[in-house]
Amino acid sequence: MSAFISLIKMAAILAAAALLGNWFLSELKAARAQRKPWYAPYVSLPGILIIIAVLIPVVLRIMRW
Repeated sequence: MSAFISLIKMAAILAAAALLGNWFLSELKAARAQRKPWYAPYVSLPGILIIIAVLIPVVLRIMRW
């Protein structure tokens, strides 16, 4: 039973990451079509969420040292 719950947790995280990545990719394509600066997708909501998700483990590792 514990393995099943772990599998469901992994699937939920994978689904959330896929949705966020797809959302960011659509923002990227829209920004390119509108000829916005290269950083425009990164200051949108999905871009900020991705940046936060990448920086949290880095900050936690630095603070642990």
